Formats: sequence, C-alpha cells, structure tokens
Amino acid sequence: MTTNAAPNQPLPDPFSPVMLGPVQLRNRIIKAATSEGRSPDGLVTDDLIAFHRRFADGGVGMTTVAYCCVSREGASAPGQIVMDQRAVPGLRQLADNVHDAGAAISAQLGHAGVVASKSITGVRAVAPSRFVNPSSLQYCRKIRPREITQVIDQFGSAAEVAIAAGFDAIELHFGHLYLPSSFLSPLLNRRKDEYGGGIDNRSRFVREIAQRVREVVGDRIAVIAKLSMDDGIRGSIWLDESLRTAQLLDQDRNLDAIELTQGSSVYKPMYLFRGDVPVAEFAAAMNQPARTGIRLLGKKVMGDYPYRDLYMLDSARQFISVAKNTRLILLGGISAREHMVTGLQEGFDFLAMGRALLREPDLLNRMMNDPTVRSRCNHNNKCMVTVFGRTHCVLDPAERYGAVPDPQPATPPTVQ
Repeated sequence: MTTNAAPNQPLPDPFSPVMLGPVQLRNRIIKAATSEGRSPDGLVTDDLIAFHRRFADGGVGMTTVAYCCVSREGASAPGQIVMDQRAVPGLRQLADNVHDAGAAISAQLGHAGVVASKSITGVRAVAPSRFVNPSSLQYCRKIRPREITQVIDQFGSAAEVAIAAGFDAIELHFGHLYLPSSFLSPLLNRRKDEYGGGIDNRSRFVREIAQRVREVVGDRIAVIAKLSMDDGIRGSIWLDESLRTAQLLDQDRNLDAIELTQGSSVYKPMYLFRGDVPVAEFAAAMNQPARTGIRLLGKKVMGDYPYRDLYMLDSARQFISVAKNTRLILLGGISAREHMVTGLQEGFDFLAMGRALLREPDLLNRMMNDPTVRSRCNHNNKCMVTVFGRTHCVLDPAERYGAVPDPQPATPPTVQ
C-alpha cells in the first residue's frame, strides 16, 4: 500500500506509473464503472468503443467497462454486455482501442440478484432469502444451493471471456446489494445454511467467487473487488461487518485490489451519489406504480445526502489497517488533484472517478498540465437517469442533443 509522506518529502504523484497485480498502469487514476446502456443485444457496439476511447484519450490509467453480466439472468438494466463467447470479438476490439490510447481496461463482472427485472431477464429474480424489492415491488425467490454454485462458476467463465478478449483486469461487483452483496446483508440474508448466520458465513459467497476467479485467471490479469462499506439501510451492511469481510478477502489473497463503495441499488440510491436529487427526472423514466411512488415520496425513497468532496474517505480509511495484502482504491468525491494527493497520503493506492470524467473525459490530461484544474461536474445527478438509455452527462450538449449512433454490433476489422 501507499505509505504516508513525511512532512519534508515531496507530495505523492497520482500520475506516476504503478503496478496493479501483473499489470502496469500509466497512472493511479481509474475510470469507475458507470452503467452504460450501449449494448442493446448484449454485445459491444461502436458507440461503446467510442465511449471508453474518450476516457483513454483523456488520460486515465485504466477504464472500467460497467456491469458485464455473468449470465443473462444477472442483468440489472437494458443494454448490458453478456459475458459469453459471442461477446469476445467485440470486447477484443474495445480492448485494442483502449490499449492504442495507452490505457488499460477492466471488465466489471456482476449478477444483479434482487435488482434484476423479470421484464429484462425473463425469469424471477433471486436473493439469499425471499425478498420484495422496495424499488420495483418485485418478489425475489430464495436462491437454491446448486444455483449458488452455478453463479460462482459463471463468474469464473466470465473471467475467461475477459482474458480471451485481452482485458487487463476484472472487477467483481460485491457492492450495492446486487447478488453477492446481498449475501453480506443480514437484512436480505436470513439463510440457515453455511451461507447465512454470522458475517463469516455471509462472506462465504463472495470469498468463493473470488477464489474461483483466481483459479481461472492465475496471474494473467488483475482481480479487483468492488465492496460495499455500508449501504445506508438500517439493519443491513455496516462498517463493523464489512471490515470483517475485507479482512477475510485480504487473508485469502485472491484479490489484487478492493474498491470501496457505499450505497444500494434497492433503496435510497443517493447514499452512493450525494448531491441533487433528480426526483422529477426519475419519476418520468419509471413505469407505474413506481412513477407515482417517486413523485409522492421523492427524497424519502431516494434519500437526500448533500455532496462534499471526498465523501467516502471517512469510512474508507477504516479499511487501511486490515488491507495487508490487498491494494485499496478510493472512490467518491474526487474532483481535483489535491483530492488525489490526499487519498494517496492517507494510504490508498488508486483513485477512482466516475461523474467527474463523464462530465469531462479529458479532465486528467488538463490536470496533468495544470494542477489547479477542477472538475466542472456540479453533482446535479441527472446522469443517473440516463442509465436507462445511454449513460452520459446532461451538461454535455454533444451527448445530449447530438445524433444517437446506430446501436449496431461493432464493425468487424478488415482482414488484409
């Protein structure tokens, strides 16, 4: 891990090259996964390639392809990549384009669990125990033991797809109350078998996923996990138990890094994002009865948490002492170079940025040339609503008002 700089030592440089497992990154800045909605048939499109090429051209060390489903049943929203062999050619083109711009590329692997919608997947959503999603009012059935094993294997198979496509890293989504994260929650996990009960048992599922993935990838690519520190829901995941989960994952030595996150996709999503609450925009994007519920309850349902710089730091620093074998990635409210330096001085190894880079994909290049540059993101959070189509910053006129590219599979390369 990065060590704290002494008072008379030079400040740590967020733009210096660094190793992440077996992969060298040109700097410590990672474009965080932001659900993209640019793969209507579960395949890479030219639109998705252009989306990530902008971040690579803009100076990131690595860009993360958001929410690649380990199975069709694990989709959380329309337009997500499905990690099967059909996707390999397009993923290879995507990786090659990012590499050509000097950046590395990671695939975020996930299974939606309680967040999945039957209208998208065609099957009923699963959870550790029977559960009704308060956002969608959809009933989720209890996942069976053999299905748990199947999901673990699906994560392994998805990792093989990433390797075949030439990716540098994978990120296991253990956050936001998607299926792996929901096993960590005592509110959602009321099982009586080896996957339920105390936090060690509730951590078993994520540990077995990480172990299976490491068995598959060896040291060929880096393995990251995105782990919820707390989800902002009373009786669910909180720091005391998430620290234990992080400790167990660290002792297993199957991860190269952990990206620490907060919040939930089930209830009060603003706990993750902080800032303005786009109630009207969310209501307009919802079907009934959710539309009426959002209009009537608004901030009570979505949560209302003011934005502040480095808003996850207070919780994230608690994990530094338990991460003895695993590097840590700081996320949340990083919008200036001084925030990056603070994160490195605190002991974090990498910095992850989402909305700031959506607002300005070239932000890092500008920061390298002028350390006083700050993000223009004003945290209106209307980008959250665009995940139902093509995720973008609503303050970017070219993205909001320009012609929408034809969502066709990526053009195959010409063979000479």
